[in-house]
Amino acid sequence: MDITDFYDTFFEEAEELLADMERHLLELDPAAPDTEQLNAIFRAAHSIKGGAGTFGFEILQRTTHLFENLLDHTRRGELRLRPDIVDTFLETKDMLNDQLDAYRNEQAPDQEAYERICQTLKTLALEEIGQALDGGAEPTAPAAAAAADPVPAPATTAPPADSPADQDATSEAPAQDDGTALVVALIGVADKDRELLVEELAQLGEVLERRGDAQRHEVVLSTSVSAEDIEAVMCFIAEADQVEIGPCQSIAGTAPVTGTDSAPESAGDSAGDSAEKAPAAPAPAAEPVPATPGAAATSATTADAGSPPPRQQRKTSAKPVKEASSIRVSVDKVDQIINLVGELIITQSMLDQTVSELDAAADPRLLNGMSLLQRNARDLQEAVMSVRMVPMDYVFSRYPRLVRDLASKLDKDVELTTEGESTELDKSLTERIIDPLTHLVRNSLDHGIESPEARLAAGKPATGRLTLSAQHQGGNILIEVIDDGAGLDRERILAKARESGLNVSDAMSDDEVWQLIFAPGFSTAAQVSDVSGRGVGMDVVKRNIQAMGGHVEILSRQGQGTTTRIVLPLTLAILDGMSIRVGEETFILPLSAVLESLQPSRDNLYAMAGDDQVLQVRDEYLPVVAVHSALDVANARTEITETIAVIVQGEGRRYALLVDDLIGQQQVVVKNLETNYRRVPGVSAATILGDGSVALILDIADLHRLDREKKQRRHHDTRGAHLLPESQPLTEDLSA
Repeated sequence: MDITDFYDTFFEEAEELLADMERHLLELDPAAPDTEQLNAIFRAAHSIKGGAGTFGFEILQRTTHLFENLLDHTRRGELRLRPDIVDTFLETKDMLNDQLDAYRNEQAPDQEAYERICQTLKTLALEEIGQALDGGAEPTAPAAAAAADPVPAPATTAPPADSPADQDATSEAPAQDDGTALVVALIGVADKDRELLVEELAQLGEVLERRGDAQRHEVVLSTSVSAEDIEAVMCFIAEADQVEIGPCQSIAGTAPVTGTDSAPESAGDSAGDSAEKAPAAPAPAAEPVPATPGAAATSATTADAGSPPPRQQRKTSAKPVKEASSIRVSVDKVDQIINLVGELIITQSMLDQTVSELDAAADPRLLNGMSLLQRNARDLQEAVMSVRMVPMDYVFSRYPRLVRDLASKLDKDVELTTEGESTELDKSLTERIIDPLTHLVRNSLDHGIESPEARLAAGKPATGRLTLSAQHQGGNILIEVIDDGAGLDRERILAKARESGLNVSDAMSDDEVWQLIFAPGFSTAAQVSDVSGRGVGMDVVKRNIQAMGGHVEILSRQGQGTTTRIVLPLTLAILDGMSIRVGEETFILPLSAVLESLQPSRDNLYAMAGDDQVLQVRDEYLPVVAVHSALDVANARTEITETIAVIVQGEGRRYALLVDDLIGQQQVVVKNLETNYRRVPGVSAATILGDGSVALILDIADLHRLDREKKQRRHHDTRGAHLLPESQPLTEDLSA
């Protein structure tokens, strides 16, 4: 078994650990840090260091080793936190992330950056605690430090659990001397996996003996690798509760209760971390005898008698682990399952349509069976689609650090609040929403929220409030970026629009004025900075969200704040649609875009310049888009009063689409048209109907643009045709 097979697993888990580390660092109160948060940060660094050492990522291991030592001093109260120290810890976390990315891309980490962060951590230790941090220069530093430490004495002379020597011995995870025999117990591991694990152990040392049964299989290993490093690689293959590691006597339980079969456990290293097992010091040789898995824990407890009890004892007995209830699955596999379920739904629709044409009284069992198949297929579809759904916390968790750093850079006090973190969205959309949402957050911090002085002068609290919220609304998800800042200045936006040459008027509604900020190159910033002001970004935000089938809305009150609302479909794989007929063709309108339908009358139609027409719907005038004209559909109704006007919304505007008939509402499986064919103007995707035919899913805004282009082209051609007879003689002369 090649250890590189587990690189991806390590990279994913290390990335999650770094994300947790950043979250805890941002939540820390430097004046009164929470012990559990400090322990969680330490455990994250501890786990990454162990995995990095196992896979040979030396620079990552050395950096994490220094960081881990500093965190150990912090949680023991020897290093008092300050905001600038937390900043240094966050900078270190960023450096670890960069190193992880370098190894993921099979590149060498930046040596200069590595040396700089190591020097920063060492200087911090000297200045704050008056001690030098070991490690960071040689990969074997932990082993060298451990070799210099004496073996702990028996229980009667054991140092207190909180003593520095004991803490160092535990946190540094000393490596075993050459020839030291460890016992690796594999509990409840399947035969196939057990052989792979034993094969992996053979690469870490010499397998001296194998014993036990399928339930508990013990491997005696002679190795110089630390028990911690062995455990790190084992836990990438097996669950944490399926692996126990220690000297022969520790696992076999042969050492006397009063002996020194294990070192006193460091309170800090074990706090809140029952899954991590620090290697015990070698005990005097003793004849192995069978013992229960809990013998080591009993021995360790007795050995620590008379010393302050650790905050949490390490458990070596097998126990259920919550992580066992989840597995890591490639997104490609999930996509494949979703595609197969989509094909199943299409097939079921075909059968359903065929059966619906039969006589209902002919075979009622067939109809009942089809009804049951339809219900089960829908349940299966919803269950499979839920696999792709991830909570919005996956997105929101990225912004506390961004807000903290940017607010500090802008000299503003900002409090970030998140709501609806458990709201779920398709994973493909969460990846694509991050960049637009990041720009909106930066925009709120730079343009929206005022400086503390300006806020106090306006009668507001000095600390601004920024809220990120998410909620479901029908088949959509609403993501809002809300700030209590100065709001948008209507007059300033109109003035800037006129300077930019945009066609605007004072009669425009507020919604139309707010949409101007999405124009390319538009910016009201007084000066250009590295945060904003170049007019680049908001147009990209709008374009990216529209590419996901969504739209952006803005609500603002001057002096009170701005709400930017993003409306997105929950998933791009399944669509609730409205089937329409134009001529002999069937099209699908996204149901989320359909507002209402009505029969147009001549009294409500008004002609505009050129061939444009608008339809009055109550107090609003909507552009008319004839689908048959835009898509060149033959045999369609051309008399407007004989058609049906479907009122739809796209890109923040409303339109009246003229169609022949409304067929009904149905859920369809979205097929990418560009992947399978090519891009078609006015069309966003395609689907397969129950009769096997292909129906195009219309793109509302693009359909309107296509209709206008064709009208302008026809108008130009007509105008040219009128001029042609007068120009004919000249043409004949030139040809002659």
